Amino acid sequence: MQRGRLAAELIAPCGANCGICLAFFGYTVNDKKRKHVCFGCKSRANPCAFIQKHCERVSTRQISYCFECAVFPCERLERLDNRYRNKYGMSMVENLRYIQENGIEQFLRNEREKWKCPDCGGLVCVHNKKCYTCGKTREN
Repeated sequence: MQRGRLAAELIAPCGANCGICLAFFGYTVNDKKRKHVCFGCKSRANPCAFIQKHCERVSTRQISYCFECAVFPCERLERLDNRYRNKYGMSMVENLRYIQENGIEQFLRNEREKWKCPDCGGLVCVHNKKCYTCGKTREN
């Protein structure tokens, strides 16, 4: 997977955009290089720690996105969504509802604009607002 570009396979079942995740950029929360770069939740052989690990429908790939489930949004997704909304200003549930209503391609177009670095055009990390292309950090 090419870094710095968004594609449908980088949108996790929970609605997270793996292309703007700290682990996908290859760093830890302490801004140290990771030993192993993440390739996104959908490309992993092992389930993600947040949803797939605890959801049989996602882990067995019966559904592609959580909105396809009868219990969407489940309690686990709501807790994860609440944490990301409060800590990072991003809602997985809103992402999923947008994809459901408007399609993945429109969502990706919006995400490219929303997370584009104003200085170099690279992608800004959701977790620390840093562009790993030019190294600058944006305020919002």
